[in-house]
Amino acid sequence: MVADAKDSNLSKLELLNLPGGPQAFELAMKFCYGMNFEITTANVAPLRCAAEYLEMTEDYRDDNLIARTEVYLDEVVVLSLEKSVEVLCACEMLPSIAEEIGIPSRCVEAIAMNACKEQLVSGLSRLDCGGESTELKNGCIEWWIEDLSVLRIDYYQRAVFAMGRMGVRQDSIISSLMHYAEASLKGIGKCQIWNPARMKPIPGKEENDQKTIVETLVSLMPTDKGSSIPVSFLFGMLRMAITVDATIAYRLELERRIAFRLEMVSLDDLLIPCLRPGDSLFDVDTVHRILVNFLQRIEDEDNEDCECGSEGFGSPGHGSLLKVGRLIDTYLAEIAPDPYLSLQKFIAMIEILPDYARVIDDGLYRAIDIYLKAHPMLTENECRKLCKFIDCQKLSQEACNHAAQNDRLPVQMVVRVLYFEQLRLKNALSGSSGDGFLSQRISSGVPSAAMSPRDNYASLRRENRELKLEISRMRVRLSELEKEQTFMKQGMMDKSGNGKTFFTSLSRGIGRIGIFSGPGGAKRAKSGRKSRGSEGKTGRSRRYSVS
Repeated sequence: MVADAKDSNLSKLELLNLPGGPQAFELAMKFCYGMNFEITTANVAPLRCAAEYLEMTEDYRDDNLIARTEVYLDEVVVLSLEKSVEVLCACEMLPSIAEEIGIPSRCVEAIAMNACKEQLVSGLSRLDCGGESTELKNGCIEWWIEDLSVLRIDYYQRAVFAMGRMGVRQDSIISSLMHYAEASLKGIGKCQIWNPARMKPIPGKEENDQKTIVETLVSLMPTDKGSSIPVSFLFGMLRMAITVDATIAYRLELERRIAFRLEMVSLDDLLIPCLRPGDSLFDVDTVHRILVNFLQRIEDEDNEDCECGSEGFGSPGHGSLLKVGRLIDTYLAEIAPDPYLSLQKFIAMIEILPDYARVIDDGLYRAIDIYLKAHPMLTENECRKLCKFIDCQKLSQEACNHAAQNDRLPVQMVVRVLYFEQLRLKNALSGSSGDGFLSQRISSGVPSAAMSPRDNYASLRRENRELKLEISRMRVRLSELEKEQTFMKQGMMDKSGNGKTFFTSLSRGIGRIGIFSGPGGAKRAKSGRKSRGSEGKTGRSRRYSVS
C-alpha cells in the first residue's frame, strides 16, 4: 500500500472495512511482532477474518495467523456447544467475509452435533437419576436450551434446522423454541407472560424484529403429529403475531395448530383482545376461524372412521366436540356483555356449532340472555332471530323456570318454553319416556334399499349419533327428576333457598370484561398465570475469556 501510494510523504494509511475493527488489527499486529496474547472464543472469529483480510497465509511464514486461528476453531470451539454459541454470537458483528470463510456454518454444525451428544448423555442420566425430581433432571439435561436463546434469529434458525436434521428430539426443540420466544419477544417473557393487557405494538425497527422472530419461530415448529406444543404457548404466539401484524399465513398456521387440540383450551386462552379500533373488545373472528378448523378436523376424522368401517359416534372426536361445545357456550357468555359486539358476529359463533355439540342448551340460553340484557336496543325481530337457536326441549327445569319469567325474551320464546314444560310434565306423570323421539328414531332408522352402501352407512351413523345424543338428554332429564323428588321430600320449605339460583349465576358474567380492567378478569388472569412469573434461570453460566 505504501509502494502504491502516489504521495511520497504518506504518513497515514486507512484500512477500509477491516473485519473486527481496531481491536482485531491490534491483535494481528501483536502477532506479527511476537507479543503474547490469548486467542479466546470472543476474539477468534474477528482474528480469523482479519487474518484473511490481511492475507496472513503460510506463503509468508509458517504457522501464520490463519493457521493458528483455524487450529483453535477445530480443537477448541467445535468440540463445545457453549463455545460454538459464543463464537457464533461474535460473528453477528462481522461482515460477509465470515460467511465466506465458513465460521458460522461450522459453529452451527458443531451446535447440532453437541446437542445430539447431550441427548445421548441425557438418556443415561435419566437412568441414573430415577429418584430425582423432574425439575432437577431437566435443569441438568437441557442446559444448552438457554444457551441458544442468545443467538440472533437467523443463526438460531440454522441451528434448529441442523439439530432436526441430526435427530435431536422434538420435545427438546420445542422447549428451545419456547425459551427463545420468552427471552426474545416482548410481552411473552417473565412477568408479562401471556398477559394480553400488557402486549402493545412496538413501533419502528424493533417491531419489525419482533415480527421476524415470530414468523421464524412459527416456521420452526415441528410438523410431526406426535409433537406436543403446549396450547398456552401457541396462544401466546398467536397473540404476539396479532400484535406485531405478522403475515396472515403464519397466523393461520397457529390457528390450525390450536384447532387440532381445541378441547384442551381454557376460557382465558380464547379471550384474545381485539386491536382493531372501533371493533369489539375481543377478537371473535380469530376464535371463529379456530372453531371452523376444529369442526373440519372432526369431519375428517368421521370420514376416516366411515372408510375404515368403525363407529364414529362415541369416539374421542365426539367427546372432544361436546367439550368444545361447553367451552364455546362459556365463551359466548363471557363476550356477550361487550357493547361493541355485533349481532352478526354473535350469531355466527352460535350457529357454527352443530346441534349434537350440545346435550343441553342451558349455557347457550345463559349467553343469549346476557347478550339481550347488555344490548337493550335490539329490535323484536333481532331478538326472535337470536332466540331461535335455543332448543326448548334441551333446557333444564331450572332454565325453563327462569325463561318462563324472563321479560327480555320474545313472547313466542316464552310460549314455546311453557308448551314444552307442559309436555314434559305430562310425560313425567304418565311415565312416558319423553317426547317419543327415541321410538321415532328407531322406527325410521331402516335405510332405504335404493341408497348406496356408503350412503346407507352414513345415514346409519347419523341416526346412531342422534340416538345416543337423545340418551344423553334422557339421562339429564332423569337426573333432574331425581333432584325434584328430593326437593319434594324436603317439603320445599324455603323457596328462595340458600344456594345460588339460575338468575344469580346468570348475572355473574355481566361486567366480566375485566381482561383489560375490572377485578373479575384481572383476578382470573393473575391466578392462571402466577406460576409463570418466575425470574429464575436454569442452565450454565456463560463466561467469555478475554485477555
